[in-house]
Amino acid sequence: MLRKRIASFGHAFRGVGSALRSEVHLRFHALATVVVVGLGFYFDITRTEWALVAAAVGSVWSAELVNTAVEAVVDLLSPDYHPLAGKAKDVAAAAVLLAALGALVVGLLIFVPRMLA
Repeated sequence: MLRKRIASFGHAFRGVGSALRSEVHLRFHALATVVVVGLGFYFDITRTEWALVAAAVGSVWSAELVNTAVEAVVDLLSPDYHPLAGKAKDVAAAAVLLAALGALVVGLLIFVPRMLA
């Protein structure tokens, strides 16, 4: 039982690695994550602010990974164009967009006042 649980973490990390190698947008999010974490240390943000940043980063990464999975499954099941396949991809991409906009708002609220001070 424990071996299966440990193996599931391996599968998950392999999925992240695969997505990082194949998805340009995820590499952009990885770079943004490094920048935001660096800014967090530089500006010595509070524990609550770290929690908000972590939630924002986690939501963007999660949305991007789900989007990648949706695109892969849709491409597998519908190699030719189909309106429903396009809709599924568009909605998954919209989830990433909304998560990224939410993360941007969190970042602006936390870091802009410090940069202006």
